[in-house]
Order: sequence, then structure tokens, then C-alpha cells
Amino acid sequence: MSTQLALHAVSKAYVHGRVLDQVSCSVRSGERVAVVGENGAGKSTLLRLMAGQERPDDGDLVVTADGGIGYLGQVLDLPDTATVGDAVDAALADLRDLQRRIAMAERELSTADDAALAAYGEMLTTFELRGGYEADARVRSTMSLLGIGELTPQRRLGTLSGGQRARLALAGVLSAEPELLLLDEPTNHLDEAALGWLEVRLRRHRGTLVVVTHDRLLLQRVATAILEVDGDRASVARYGNGYAGYLAEKRAARQRWEQAYAEWVAEIEHWTEWGATTAYRVAPGRAIKDHNKCKYNGDGRRVQASISTRVRSAAERLDRLRAEPVPRPPDPLRLHAPLDSAVREGWVLDVRDVRVGARLQVPELRVAAGDRVLVTGPNGAGKSTLLDVLAGVLAPDEGTVGRRGDLGYLPQETPNDDPGRSLLSAFADGRAGTREEHAERLTALGLFRTADFGKPVGVLSVGQRRRLALARLLVREADVLLLDEPTNHLSLVLVEQLEEALADYPGAVVVVSHDRLFRERWSGTQVALDGGRLLAPVP
Repeated sequence: MSTQLALHAVSKAYVHGRVLDQVSCSVRSGERVAVVGENGAGKSTLLRLMAGQERPDDGDLVVTADGGIGYLGQVLDLPDTATVGDAVDAALADLRDLQRRIAMAERELSTADDAALAAYGEMLTTFELRGGYEADARVRSTMSLLGIGELTPQRRLGTLSGGQRARLALAGVLSAEPELLLLDEPTNHLDEAALGWLEVRLRRHRGTLVVVTHDRLLLQRVATAILEVDGDRASVARYGNGYAGYLAEKRAARQRWEQAYAEWVAEIEHWTEWGATTAYRVAPGRAIKDHNKCKYNGDGRRVQASISTRVRSAAERLDRLRAEPVPRPPDPLRLHAPLDSAVREGWVLDVRDVRVGARLQVPELRVAAGDRVLVTGPNGAGKSTLLDVLAGVLAPDEGTVGRRGDLGYLPQETPNDDPGRSLLSAFADGRAGTREEHAERLTALGLFRTADFGKPVGVLSVGQRRRLALARLLVREADVLLLDEPTNHLSLVLVEQLEEALADYPGAVVVVSHDRLFRERWSGTQVALDGGRLLAPVP
């Protein structure tokens, strides 16, 4: 299988810092590769480099795609005055250009030589293989499948919603049938039916696919390989065998780390014991034989020399081990409920006749101790408003909200009120303890490198700020957790660990999530919001 795309020692930096550092990776022809990593890690940068939208600061990037490159950014890069037809033409620009060249060649066929005829035949074959004659019909069909079939070619882009613009761009790039398809978060703004159609369409793509996504179901069903971008280290690692292979390798790496740490600790203990006691057991006290005092004293001196050598050897071995320590693996994520909580039964949240303007109307909602409630509904339905009201962040215009026990809240948007404060200081805010104790606790969570503890919060990426909010939640005790899109902006491994921690958490949980796999695995109650109104529980 030939290489479609190759990066060698590629680096890219912006004003805020280096995003990619000496990155080398490749994508083979026909692969379906997903690019993953938390928000702000550099996924979109990597895709823009592959698409030729940006150039690397250092290193080499080689792309081989005679059948064209299709690139979908997170925004449609056209002015508001442009039309839907302009957007379609931009997406089909390669095919439009190829069609013009074919038409020009056809006008000169009567005088064409063998080379010109061969070139004409190659262009015609390429155009037919890419379905050039049906491209416009494919656009209309795809727009209809994505729920925007009513848009006319004359419609101005400035009159479209963000979701409509995103779906229009997706329809165009898919309909162009490029050999190399580069998609940045194509699942945004799609409903369940459109997501299912997109998965089938991507699996059937006849060329090579590289897609940036946070959608774990799409990863499971489409990706054959994973490229993980690590924002902390500005690196990229490749994993084979799709999402299952990625998770398996992550688990294996964790086990190797735990084993290496256990072996290092055991060696430290062994050589410490050896130097302190074992080395001295080489010659226990004994009586003088044959009254030969001179020989006895000589043997004693040899024994002492042996002890000194062994003690020194043990000390040198300990120095080498401590010079190259194996870091302690982070603790598994765990969410804590108070051990001495008085809230063991009965309700913990009680909502009665609550109204917040036209945004939210909840006649009644009661959450009991240990309950698990998933709040669903389309964007703008009032889900985040409901959680703000439950948390006491937002006071309702009417109605009452009763709360019992300690409450932990992870809002969807992480506030950045003091950007100059250090990461460690922000983590410790409001908690008792010394700086060293806070640093030890944050280190044990494994969410940040100790080298980053002094970074100002203002320079952290979206994903890093989300990890900071999660870290503060993990070190507190709560009878009820309110989680608004808890899987947003986090790495996939961290999302999987958070799900496991939630499964073991004994308290009540009210969660809002668009994560399809999270919702598919949900085993508690579901309630739906639509237009701000709370509907009956979802069966």
C-alpha cells in the first residue's frame, strides 16, 4: 500500500507557543485515519498543514493525490455576500477546472498529436472516475440528506445559520469525490439521521480519509487508524486497528508503566535493605580457631573491606536508580461522595414551578439520592440553563429549587476570571492545605505535568482549562454532581476514564451530554427538554 501523505520532522508554532514539534507520521493510500486529542492540542493545525492551507515552519510534508484534495474546515471560508451557488462552485473547483480543460481539449482534437490525445484521455478518465458529470446532482442530493435541501443557489450565506453553513460546506466537499478527503469535525451540527448517513458515506469513500473528530461512535465505525495529537508535548503518535486498537494500546501502555514503577520501587527497597543490613551479614561473629589471633584479625580486616565494597556498590546502584526515576502512575479517576453524609435517602434536588424568562419552564423535577438523570434535547432547548438553576448559579424568575447535601458542578464553559493566576493556584483556590500538598494532589491526578503548574491560566488551551475544572471536581466531595457536557474538550482516554469513575460514584448525577456513545451507554433515567419545556421522561 503506497503512502498518500507523509510528514517528516514537521514543526509549527504560533505566538502563543509551539503546536507541533518535530512530528513525523504517514497515512497510506485507502486508509481512514482519525485525528484525536483534546481541544487546543493542534488537531486542526495538523489538518491545515496536510491540506496545504498552511506551511510548516520546519520539516517536510509530501502529499500525493492526483485525484484531488478535499478540505473541510470548521468554518466556511467565504464572505456573507457569497451565495449558496458560490459555495458549491468553490467545493467543486477541481472538477469545474478539469471540465473546462476537457472542453478546451475537445475543441482542438482535430489537430491534436498523440501526446495531446493521451492527456485528453487521462483527463476524461479522471473526470468520470470522480463522477464529474453527476457532481451537481450529488450536491443537491447530499444537501437534502443533510437537511438543507430547501436552500436555493441564489441564497446569501449571510442569511444562513452556522449549522446550515457547516452542512453546506460538508455537502460540497463530499460531492467533489476527491482522492484525499480531509475533514475537520464533520459531525458538528448534524442530527442522528445525518450522522448515520455520514458514517456510511465515509466508510464507502473510495480514496483516503483523514478526519478530525471527537465522536467516539464515528471512531468505532469508520476509523482504521488513529493519530493522537498531544498538546502538552506538541507530538503526534499513531495507533493501528482503529479505536479498539487505540484503547487496547493505551491500556497496555498503562500496565507497562505500572509494572516498571513497581520494579523500580522494589529495586530501591532491595538496595536500601542491602546497604543497611544484608551487606553486614557476610561474616557473623565466631570464636578464634587454634588460638591463631593473627589470622583471625586478618580475616576480620578482609571482612570489613568486603562490607565496605558491598555498601558502596549498593549506594552507587541507588544513586543510579534515583537519577533515572520511574514516575508514579497517576491514580485512577475517582469521584467522591462524603463518607459521613447525612443524605443517604430522600431527595437531593427538588424543582417546583420554575421559570426563567422564555428559556426554561419546569413544573416539577425531583432527584433522589443516588439517582442518575440524563437531560437530552436539541441545541437551545434550555439544558445548560436548567443545570445553572439547579446549581444555584442562576436564580429563576419564578418557582423554587430545593437542595440537600453537598453539590459539585462542572459547567459547559470554564470561566477564566483571573488569567494571570497560576494553574496550581487556580487548582488550590478555596481548598485548605500547603502549596506542596496541593502540588502532590494535582500530580497524583495525572492531568498535568509538574512543569506546567506555574503556567498562567490565561495561556492554557481550552482542553487544559477543562482538565483544570475536572481536577477541582475530582478532589472535592459531593452528594450530587451536575455535569454539563463533561466529555467536551477532553482526550478520549480521559473521557473513557471519566465514564468509569461515574459508574463507580455512589451519589446522584444530573448530566447533559451530546456524546452519542456516552448516551448509548447510559443506564439511568432520561428526561427531555424542548423549547425550554421539560417533557416526560424518555423510556
